Order: sequence, then C-alpha cells, then structure tokens
Amino acid sequence: MYKPLSLFVGLRYTAAKRDNHFISFISLTSMIGLILGVLVLITVMSVMNGFDRELRQRILGMVPHAVVKSYSPMTDWQDLQKKIENTPGVEGVAPFIQAQGMATAEGNVHGILINGIDPVAEQNVSIVQNHMVQGSLTDLKSGDFGIVIGDLLARSLRARIGDKITIILPEASVTPAGVFPRMKRLTVVGIFSVGAELDGTLAMVHIDDAAKLKRLGNAIEGLRLRMENLFASQKIAWGIASQLGSGYYASDWTRTHGNLFQAIRMEKTMVGLLLMMIIAVAAFNIVSTLVMVVTDKKADIAILRTMGATPGSILRVFMVQGTLIGVIGTGLGVLFGVLLATNISSIIAGLEDLLGTQFLSSDVYFISYLPSELQWSDVGVISACTLAISFLATIYPAYRASKIEPAEALRYE
Repeated sequence: MYKPLSLFVGLRYTAAKRDNHFISFISLTSMIGLILGVLVLITVMSVMNGFDRELRQRILGMVPHAVVKSYSPMTDWQDLQKKIENTPGVEGVAPFIQAQGMATAEGNVHGILINGIDPVAEQNVSIVQNHMVQGSLTDLKSGDFGIVIGDLLARSLRARIGDKITIILPEASVTPAGVFPRMKRLTVVGIFSVGAELDGTLAMVHIDDAAKLKRLGNAIEGLRLRMENLFASQKIAWGIASQLGSGYYASDWTRTHGNLFQAIRMEKTMVGLLLMMIIAVAAFNIVSTLVMVVTDKKADIAILRTMGATPGSILRVFMVQGTLIGVIGTGLGVLFGVLLATNISSIIAGLEDLLGTQFLSSDVYFISYLPSELQWSDVGVISACTLAISFLATIYPAYRASKIEPAEALRYE
C-alpha cells in the first residue's frame, strides 16, 4: 500500500527505539507534559464552570433576579403582580417585605436578613422549598409568627423546630418607659440548606407578619421577579419600571451579586491562560526533542537527500514526528481530563470523608462542596490550542533539518 514518504519516515522515526536514550527521555517528557497540561486545564475549567453554575442556580436561585419597588409602600400590589406576570420573559412574581435585624436565642446573637414572603408565590421565584431540611414554607401561617431559617443560622443560635427566637429590628418603638428597639418572639417552623452563605444570614416569615413588624398595614415593599433569561434581567426589570411610571424603580442581581459573577468569569479566563503556559512548556520540549533528533539523524537526512528527497519532504518528516507527539499527548490528556473532571466532586468528597476534614466550608465560601461541570466547548478549545501549539513547535526544527546539505553532513561519516 502506498504511503507518502514524509509520513512513512516520520512514523518510523517516532516509533523506533533510539540508541540515544536521552532523546527518548526528552520525547517522553514532552508527551507527559502535554498530557498533564491538558488534564489539569480541562479539570480546572470544569471546576470553574461548576462554581459558575452554582452561583446561577443556588445563589441566584435564592436571591431575586430582579425587584420592582416604589418610593412609597405598595398598596395596590395585587394588580401590579398580575400585570408583571404577563410581561414576556418573566417566569414568576412574588411580593416581599425586607428588614435587617438581629436574632437571639439562648444567649446567642446573630445578624440576619428577614424576608417577609407569600409562602405559595415564593415558590415561583425561589428554590428554597426544594432545599428544606425540616418543615416547609407552607408552615408559615399568617398571624402565627413562625420563621424559617438556614441551617447555619440554626446552628449558630442552637435553635431547632419549635424553639423560640427573638427578632430585634433597628426601628425604635416609643413607649411610656422610653425608646426601645422593636422586638418580637418567633417560633422556628422550618430549616433550609442550600449549601451557601445565605444559610447563615437569611430568615423568612409570612408577609402578613412582616407587615405587622414593620407597621405597613396591607402594603408591601416590592415585587420579586424571576426571569426566563438571567442575563436579560436588567433590561426587562427597568422596562417594567418605566412602564409603571415615575414612582417605581427596579434593581437586578447584577447590582447585588454581579461582582461575584464577574470575578468567577475573570478567574476562569486568567487561570486558563496561566495553565496554558504548562502546555507551552511542553511544546518547548517538543522543540528540544526534534532539534536533538535532527542532529542525531544528520546522516540519514543526507542519504535521503542524495536519493532524491526534497527539502520539503525532509521538512514534513519532522513535522509529522512532532505533530504525532502532540496528537498522542493531547488525546491522552483529553481522555484523562474528562474522566477526572466528571469525577472530581466525588473524589474530593471521598478525601474529605477519609481525612475527616472539609476543604470548602460554607462559612468561608458560598458553597460547601467542590462543583464540576464539563463543557465540551472548553474541551474542544483546549484540544485545538494544544494541537496548534504542538504543530507550531515543529516548524523550526523541521526547517533546520530541510537545510542540511548532504555533502557537509557526510563529510566525516
């Protein structure tokens, strides 16, 4: 069967066992470098994608994609809710009242963010019902003054279902005995866990109870919106506010959590560029390998030239050899990288169980485990870049080989 001379000789040079073991070692090292570089890059990109996904699904599943508020308490919010629900791009709308305060129980004090919610409507804009550890959002009944808290907050306050906790609001109440902060005893009726920092700061009460605490009557402070397209939140929210009139304004998740989202995107880009340097180092090893092979094979090159091989043929011989190293290294790196990226979460969880420690604590990070999401587009870009770098690394040594003069190379043979 016919084989092109350059391909045939290039494959023979790659597969042959060389007398010079140092060249073989350098060739193996460059291949291992490519494998490790591609493996690490795919794994790290998958972990960064996992953090990005968790940010969108968990953090932005708990906080509103957008809110619409007025400069005064909303009294006609039911009509506004129906109107906004019919807006294209809006998946759900729920009323809310928000307050900051302190929670205390058994001598423990913790700062909290209190959300007054409609237990039924809240499920249209939040994922909290899917992450209830004990109880349910529907256990929040108007007038019962129940409260749902995160598991980290429950541990900080040493509170369980049925326990009483005291909420202290910064609004002052004037009494005959003087000015006192507003306080209320609430009963814990539910505990949630989303594996994020919100577990330690967020609490929810029925919207009617929140209105009584803040003395709003039948009014609310705003409407929470959940969008079909997360990245269209700002445009849709401000469009709704402008249609409602000058007394309304909007805010969206980019103002509250946009910096975290952008930081993860920036880290992914910078980490990718830095890890690509590992592949570049491995490519320099390919250059070293081929330069030494060219030096070692000067006599063979000269003989091929005297037999009629053109400089172009010699150029392609060594380009085939270097490219083959790149293809094998990239292929194995992709294989091992995909396997590691798809199993990194369970591997880290197993190490945590084995060592009895937790690498990611939700007290420090916004999630408590190492997420991973393999995206084949990243694999394709990494593979293409690695193959391109490997190919470019072959050009100079192959060019040097094509310029060898037969008479000069055979003079001392």
